[in-house]
Amino acid sequence: QLVESGGGSVEAGGSLRLSCVASGYAGCNYDRNWYRQAPGKEREFVARFDRDGRTIEMADSVKGRFTISQDKAKFTWYLHMTSLTPEDTATYYCNADVKGGVFSCRPSIGDHWGQGTQVTVS
Repeated sequence: QLVESGGGSVEAGGSLRLSCVASGYAGCNYDRNWYRQAPGKEREFVARFDRDGRTIEMADSVKGRFTISQDKAKFTWYLHMTSLTPEDTATYYCNADVKGGVFSCRPSIGDHWGQGTQVTVS
């Protein structure tokens, strides 16, 4: 299970931190991702930690403004958003792309999604 939190409404130029808590992921190998979907648009990639947690990818549209971090012990990863603009308004989803794992890993191989958290910038 993936549960996001931290969304809300902010003024342009403001900041928010989103959190994603993963349950049942002990022993899993998975990429930790953030996506977003604005009204009337397709879901788009925002940021990624690879399964090793060493490689980070950021979408061009958020480079220099957003950062990603994680707390492996808490199975939690974060999206730190600064200098927000109205174009960042969207529902933000965390995603776990499970590549495999040991017996304790509960989720199946493939993509798993949280329920989404709304970010509104005005």
